[in-house]
Amino acid sequence: MQKNILVTGGAGFIGSHLVECLLDEGAWKVTVVDDFNDFYSPCVKRANVSCFLTNPQFSLREVDICDTENLRKVFLANKFDTIVHLAARAGVRPSLLKPKLYSDTNIGGTLNLLELAREFKVKQFVFGSSSSVYGVNYKVPFSETDKISQPISPYAATKAAGELLCHTYSHLYDIRAVCLRFFTVYGARQRPDLAIHKFSRLIWENKPVEMFGDGTTRRDHTYIDDIIAGVRAAIDYSRTNYEVFNLGESQTIELRKLIELLEKNLGKRAVIKRRPMQPGDVPQTFADITKAGKLLNYKPQTKIEEGIKKFVGWFCEQNSNSKFQMPDSILQISDSTSKIQV
Repeated sequence: MQKNILVTGGAGFIGSHLVECLLDEGAWKVTVVDDFNDFYSPCVKRANVSCFLTNPQFSLREVDICDTENLRKVFLANKFDTIVHLAARAGVRPSLLKPKLYSDTNIGGTLNLLELAREFKVKQFVFGSSSSVYGVNYKVPFSETDKISQPISPYAATKAAGELLCHTYSHLYDIRAVCLRFFTVYGARQRPDLAIHKFSRLIWENKPVEMFGDGTTRRDHTYIDDIIAGVRAAIDYSRTNYEVFNLGESQTIELRKLIELLEKNLGKRAVIKRRPMQPGDVPQTFADITKAGKLLNYKPQTKIEEGIKKFVGWFCEQNSNSKFQMPDSILQISDSTSKIQV
C-alpha cells in the first residue's frame, strides 16, 4: 500500500536528497512544503526539485511553515502517514543578527506542524535537529544523554526548543516523534553558505578563505548519503514514542586539515585570511552514534577523504553554472567553520 509523506524544506539540501530516495522506492506519495526564501538563491532550491516535477507521485506546495492557514490547506488535501520536518531558518551566525526570525520560524513553525499532526492524527513525526544543541560540550564524543541546557546561539536554542516541543506532543497526543541531531552534513547540492561548499568556491576563484581561530576547531562531517540512510530508518522507527538520535560520522577533522583536503582535490592552494573566533562557534563537534547504530542500524559508510572527493567532483561539474554564485552578504555571515545548519 502506498504511503503519504510530507517533507518540509524538501527543496533544500537534505530535503531534496530525501525526496529523491523516497521517490526511487516507488512506495511513497511525496508532498514537499517549501517557502523558497532568499537566505540563499531560490533558483538553487528550485533546481534541486526540478527533476521531480513530472513525477505523478510528487507534489510541491510553496508555503511558509509560519503560514498556519495555508499550511492547514495542505493537510486538508492529503492524508499524511508521516511528516519529516526539515524546514528551518538555518545557520548559527545569521541567527545572531535575526533571533526573532529564527524563533518565529524554527519554534513557531515546528509548533504549527505538531498541532496539525495532532489535529489530523499523523502518528510519525521526524524532526531535523542539530549538533548545535550541545553547545560547548567538553565531554566527547557527544551523547544523546548529555545536557543541552546551555546553547550558545539563537539557532541552537531554537533547535533544542523544537526537540522539547516534540517530546511534549509525543507525551500528550501519542505522536511518535524522532529527533535527529545532524552533524555537519555535506555532499552534492550542499548549501552554498556551508563551509565545504563556500571554501571550495573561494579556493576555485582564488579569493581569501577566512579561517576563524587557529584552524584547530574540529567538526564531525557527515556525508549526505549516510544522513539520508539515517533519516530513512527514522521514518520506519516504531519501538518507542520519543527518541533522539545523533547522526554523524563519529570521526572529526581539524579545519586546517579540511582545507588541505579541498586544496588537494581542487588542485589549487587556498589563500588563508586568519580571523578571531566568532560568537556562537564551538571548538568541536563529535557524535557518539552507538544509539543510532543499535536502534536504527545506522552505519555511516563514507569517510571524509572519499566524501570530499565526491563533493569536489560534483562542484567542478556545477562550477560554470552562475546560480551557485553567493552574494557577499552570505559570504560575510555564513558559518565558515561548517557548523551544521539544517
